[in-house]
Amino acid sequence: MRILSGRFKGHSIKTVSSTSYRPTQSRIRKSLFDILGPLDGLSFLDLYSGSGIIGFEAASRGAADITFVENDYTSFRLLNENAEKFDKNIFSFIKKNVLIFLNTRNKYDI
Repeated sequence: MRILSGRFKGHSIKTVSSTSYRPTQSRIRKSLFDILGPLDGLSFLDLYSGSGIIGFEAASRGAADITFVENDYTSFRLLNENAEKFDKNIFSFIKKNVLIFLNTRNKYDI
């Protein structure tokens, strides 16, 4: 998979090869980010992150703080590996069940 737009356009992201896991297709990502518009300086929450392609796309398009929440060990490891290609200072990685995480009082723009 590749990042579609922004400062990291064209960067490749590794994915998990599993029949139960399907990364978000590029046309869906394009539509999502077309709807969201500019992300400059916003905080972005990527739940069920998997490979992190949604969060990395948000970073590429200007989001300033991205939080990834993933509970699966293999996906979480891959997510961290993919992040090595970018400025990790804007990323937070949380290995936790999403439903438990949502009970926190953290606020995000998107």
